[in-house]
Amino acid sequence: MLLSSLPWVFLAFIFSGSSVAQRVTQDQPEIASQVGEVVTLSCQYETIQSRYNIYWYKQLPSGEIIYLIGQGSSSQNARYGRYSVNFQRSHKSISLTISEVQLEDSAKYFCALWELTVLEVIGKAEQKPQSLIRDSPAA
Repeated sequence: MLLSSLPWVFLAFIFSGSSVAQRVTQDQPEIASQVGEVVTLSCQYETIQSRYNIYWYKQLPSGEIIYLIGQGSSSQNARYGRYSVNFQRSHKSISLTISEVQLEDSAKYFCALWELTVLEVIGKAEQKPQSLIRDSPAA
């Protein structure tokens, strides 16, 4: 039997948290892959909001957390470099696909859900030009 000389890449998941209104679940165990392969990681979520964003991050062995890709609830599937997502709103799931896995992809991966509240949406719509903004009077 011929063994491959390619190095192995290990990807792990961490649970990203939950609350009453939202929950993010990642049930996959540690995944081992060889350099050059394609890996897909899954994430399930729950939310009562109609507008939200989901983000994928990786945490390096050093503890540094790196943003990979984000997906809006009303957007088409996102793609950035070797990262792409398959967003299925009706199933409340999003998967991250990493193409051509590299050694530096060895890390812990997690997804995070950010719910857009009505106040945040209104606040974004009501931004005013800097010339109309005054400092509040001193008390």
